[in-house]
Amino acid sequence: MSSFSTTIKIVDRYGKFLTQLNHNTPGWDGTYNGKKMPAGDYWFVANVIQNGKTFQVKGHFTLRR
Repeated sequence: MSSFSTTIKIVDRYGKFLTQLNHNTPGWDGTYNGKKMPAGDYWFVANVIQNGKTFQVKGHFTLRR
């Protein structure tokens, strides 16, 4: 049996923390404190534990409205 865990932090272009997701979370709905975030670029850091190995994935994505 493999062990798996992921925590993802999403920030805006200024580095402001917006939300944190885990492997059980369906995803980010594009809001912060109940308000829709504007279309644009956002960044993420995913901390992954898989089969006893820990690694980090960084990247960005564009939120489109």
